[in-house]
Amino acid sequence: MNAVPPVAPPGGAPLPLRPLRDSSLSAIVAGFVAMMTGYTSSLALMFQAGRNAHLSDAQISSWIWALSIAMALTTIALSLRFRAPIVVAWSTPGAALLITSLGNVPYADAIGAFIVCAVLLVLVGVTGVFDTIMKRLPASLAAALLAGILFRIGIALFGAAEHDTALVLAMFVTYLVVKRFAARYAIVTTLLVGIAAAAALGLLDFSHFRVAFARPVFTMPAFSLSATISIGIPLFIVAMASQNVPGLAVLRADGYQTPSSPLITWTGIASLVFAPFGSHGVNLAAITAAICTGPDAHPDPRRRYTAAVWSGVFYLLAGTLGATIAALFAAFPKTLVISIAALALFGSIMNGLANAMADARQREPALITFMVTASGLTLLSIGSAFWGLVAGVVAYVILAARR
Repeated sequence: MNAVPPVAPPGGAPLPLRPLRDSSLSAIVAGFVAMMTGYTSSLALMFQAGRNAHLSDAQISSWIWALSIAMALTTIALSLRFRAPIVVAWSTPGAALLITSLGNVPYADAIGAFIVCAVLLVLVGVTGVFDTIMKRLPASLAAALLAGILFRIGIALFGAAEHDTALVLAMFVTYLVVKRFAARYAIVTTLLVGIAAAAALGLLDFSHFRVAFARPVFTMPAFSLSATISIGIPLFIVAMASQNVPGLAVLRADGYQTPSSPLITWTGIASLVFAPFGSHGVNLAAITAAICTGPDAHPDPRRRYTAAVWSGVFYLLAGTLGATIAALFAAFPKTLVISIAALALFGSIMNGLANAMADARQREPALITFMVTASGLTLLSIGSAFWGLVAGVVAYVILAARR
């Protein structure tokens, strides 16, 4: 990573590297919320995929450990290196893909397919192809893509109010009041009030909570054409289309011009190293990244990298404890997690919509990008983020040619 210098973040030249001094309570909370959102959003998918493939508890625990440590190391290292809030996450669409495909091949062959996917990611990063593509993407479409991705998370807050009205109202009113008088502490105060309200309403359940350390389980990879075709290549396509493209769009929408090639390269290397322990791959995050790139993480954009660093620290702790993290998050009601994630993303949604509509000539393609992305459309096992970008680019080219 020494070959690429840090890029000036929005707000001016990069500050000296002082992560502890640059940290704030809001940055620590943003990092925790990002980690919590990442785990609760798709941890169940991996358990389901593991059960369908008849993996042992030790293998599933090793899978979670490998992903967590890979995410922690890359998030911390890349954020410190580029002074930007670069959050790395496992591929949630990839985990969904494995629910149906992992049980159809021997586990060793699946590990080999994970390695194939990781090698392809490294090649894309090293060649710089991804960087070239992203530089040609209009800023309005990137902003609309971000807004569309986050929109479905944001409106989930109000859907959750239908089932746990008192909890959601307590958190929503707290957020508005604290935002009015002490905006920096709005999310942390809302989280604390949400936990207290959940306890008062009897929604916390620690009966199955236990502390257990993870033990990595090494599996010697094997390579087969069927596993490569059914798992390796689809994982690569999903990672690029549904993770890396929107992940970089989040950074661009918030003003961070970090080069993409080293980010793709190093996440690919981390995926390669941890694949024999069960990791199906780590990529750039989008939703959890937006929690750390927005103004609620830190009022100074140059110091928001600390929110990502703290997220990496929490990933490291969660990965070390292994199965404990699943039991901990199971103790919190789903509504609490959904609500705090939605509220933490309000600032990023507002910025995305504002930037998407800023240029009158690009508003219609940006609107199309936003609508398709927010729709949740899935075609060919590829999520709406990719198709929203495709639709927006097509509209942009056609409308621009007409003019």
